[in-house]
Amino acid sequence: MRVLVVEDEPMIRGALELGLAAEGFAVDVAERGDDGLFQAQTESYDAIILDVMLPGMNGYAVCRTLREAGDQVPILMLTAKDGSFDEAEGIELGADDYMTKPFEWVVLLARLRAMIRRSAPSVPSELGADGLVLNPATHEVTRHGQAIDLTPREFTLLQYLLVRKGEVVTKQELLEHVWGEPDALDANVTQVYVGYLRRKVDEPWSTTMIQTVRGVGYRLVPAGPS
Repeated sequence: MRVLVVEDEPMIRGALELGLAAEGFAVDVAERGDDGLFQAQTESYDAIILDVMLPGMNGYAVCRTLREAGDQVPILMLTAKDGSFDEAEGIELGADDYMTKPFEWVVLLARLRAMIRRSAPSVPSELGADGLVLNPATHEVTRHGQAIDLTPREFTLLQYLLVRKGEVVTKQELLEHVWGEPDALDANVTQVYVGYLRRKVDEPWSTTMIQTVRGVGYRLVPAGPS
């Protein structure tokens, strides 16, 4: 999942970037409202965390501009203001949720995930193949009923491969949707993490669900014993 954080307070912006990355999100950041708007208009995001009081363009204007252009990316607005009128203004402009600073991290994370789930009703509550089951809501992965312990990055990678089950996914796509840095990282990092996944979801069951498509990328398909 790829998230854009538009926040001008360095401590809050840094904490959100580090915290979301630790949870497996690919995170982009912007300090100004106009810069955030440009990134939102030129890149693809699963959600935006948007401060209200921003230099260049305030969060309300960013939200309104995106909605008027037909962009329905989920938006969670943050503000230091505490008032029902401010919340109502954000919601009326098209924001999906609203939180007042200071906020509890676990609450923000839960509301962000819930907001993303609501925006993608076509995505099933569970993803799976060949006895492998991934639950996006609980972040649990099992195979034939046995729990599999994945890091946040491994979880996000497996989730993307399951969403694209049966399709060939290029390394560049993985860098964009799982890491959020298609140009900043060596594409071989995907090979390393696919190796980690195979050791956890394939090798214990002697299967080869995660296949390498030479010269292109990877594909996840149900498979019999290798």
